Amino acid sequence: MSLAYLRLEIRRTFRSTRFVVFAVVFPVVMFLLQANLFLPAGTPHRAELVGVFMVNMMAFGVLSAAMAGGGRLALERAGGWQRQLRLTPLSGAGYLGGKGLSGMLVALPALVLVPVVAVITEGVHLGFDGWLRAGLGSWLGAVPFVLLGLLLGQFGTPESMQPLGMLVTMTMGFLGGLWVPIDTMPEWLRGVSQLLPSYWLTQLGRGAVTSELSVSLLTAVAVLAGWTVVLGAIVIRRYRADSARV
Repeated sequence: MSLAYLRLEIRRTFRSTRFVVFAVVFPVVMFLLQANLFLPAGTPHRAELVGVFMVNMMAFGVLSAAMAGGGRLALERAGGWQRQLRLTPLSGAGYLGGKGLSGMLVALPALVLVPVVAVITEGVHLGFDGWLRAGLGSWLGAVPFVLLGLLLGQFGTPESMQPLGMLVTMTMGFLGGLWVPIDTMPEWLRGVSQLLPSYWLTQLGRGAVTSELSVSLLTAVAVLAGWTVVLGAIVIRRYRADSARV
C-alpha cells in the first residue's frame, strides 16, 4: 500500500465540508442535545443513560465516516480514475487497502471528540477496560461499514451515492438503536435490528456502560467479523469483475 496514496485519501476526505459536519460535528452536537433535552438533572440512572447516548454517538460518527469512502469510489469509477490507477504500480489490493484504511482513520475524530465532550460536560466516567471496549471496540467495529461503503461505491453512480449513502446510514442508525433506544423498541423491531451490523456495533460500546439489553463482547465481535468476511469477499469479487472489463 502506498503511504502517499493513503495521505491523499485522508486529505481529500477532510476537505469535504459535508463530511466534517456529518461525521464529526453532528455526533457531538447530537450527544449534547440528547443528554440535556432527554435527561434533565434528577433523571433516574442518568449517568448510565448519558453513557449510552455517548457510545451511540461514537458509533454513529464511526459509521458515517466509514461509509464516506463509497462516494469517492463512485466518482473515481465514473471519471476513469480506477482505470488510470491500474496502469500504475499500485495494485488492486493496495487500492482497496488504502480506501479501507483511510475509512478507518477518518473515523477517529468522532471517536475521540464525543467522549472528550462527554467527560468535560457530563462527567462521564468509565474504567480503563470500559474506555478500551467503547473506543477500540467501536473503531474496529467500523471495518464492515468501510466495506459496505466501498460496495455501494462499486455499484452506485456519483449522482446516486449521496442519497443512497444517507439512506443506508440513517436506516442503519435508526434500526441499530442509535436514535431510538433499544429498550423502547417493540419486540419485533428489536428482532429486525439484530439482523443489521449497526446493532452489533452499538453493542460493542453499550456493554461498556450498562448491562441492560447488552450482549457479550465475544458475540458482538463474532457477528461483526462474519459481516466483514462476507462484505470483504463481495468487494474483492466486484473489483476483479470491474478490472476484467478494462
